Amino acid sequence: MCMNLRDLRYFVALAELQHFGRAAAACFVSQPTLSTQIRKLEAELGLPLFERAPRRVMLTAAGRDMVESARRIVGEVDQMKEAARRGHDPEAGTVRLGMFPTLGPYLLPHVVPAIHARFPRLELLLVEEKSDVLLARVREGRLDSALLALPVADDQLHAEFLFEERFLLAVPAQHALADRDRLSVQELLHERLLLLEDGHCLRDHALDVCHLAGTGEKAGFQATSLETLRQMVSANVGVTLLPMLATKPPVAQSDSIRLLGFNDASPSRRIAMVWRRSSAMAGFLLQLTQVLKALPPDLLADATTPRREAGPVPPGARP
Repeated sequence: MCMNLRDLRYFVALAELQHFGRAAAACFVSQPTLSTQIRKLEAELGLPLFERAPRRVMLTAAGRDMVESARRIVGEVDQMKEAARRGHDPEAGTVRLGMFPTLGPYLLPHVVPAIHARFPRLELLLVEEKSDVLLARVREGRLDSALLALPVADDQLHAEFLFEERFLLAVPAQHALADRDRLSVQELLHERLLLLEDGHCLRDHALDVCHLAGTGEKAGFQATSLETLRQMVSANVGVTLLPMLATKPPVAQSDSIRLLGFNDASPSRRIAMVWRRSSAMAGFLLQLTQVLKALPPDLLADATTPRREAGPVPPGARP
């Protein structure tokens, strides 16, 4: 058997993209070349890896069993190459970092300049996905690290705590609570919170708050983004929880929404940077966490200003 790393890369690309043309483009080869090498790989293994349909391809049962091993091999080889590069210059190279949508757009403006200042030769590749997708990609080696909300239950991963981010209650300017500065969680008993759709970790945190308050979510509505939630509050549809960073500049301000802090044990989420314990980049990633921990002191402070709240992300910014 003469299986090689190149063929495994073709295999993984085709498994992910499920299209010969797109997989060939991703691998910078012609479609006939990729198709030929996939058939040779199947011949070497003695079984088909893909079901071929006119407009797409799908993994066979055997292909599904093997693709995880292929991803792991490709990822480990890439780690070896990256480790070799870092041996010559520990602060150069590429880091593939994941963040979830209710954190990334609001944290990045505050940390990217500091990262570039501390590591000027570093190429930072950022990926935004839901938490379960990020976690899977870290495990598979498709991401070097990811920022996730704790807890992360996986003995194969290291989680380095970064900071705790509190939540604020966002209410319409016309709401009965709009003149308050703070409230207790129990005062949400008669409210129905607007929440994100399934798969967002912020939804899980908000449901925990609902459980503590003895309330629930507003029926018939689930938002696809934090900005949609914000617009619904502004339109007087309901109330929601917003993470602290999503209420800070450079996010624009709105007079139609009020922010309320919570008394005593404020609901919050704990953010960590997660990577594989086996990663050859572990030492450098630990250095990177020191930059992410050094946020301005007032950025996470609960200086509640209920008369104004962060509004839609400015044009050109990604929600």
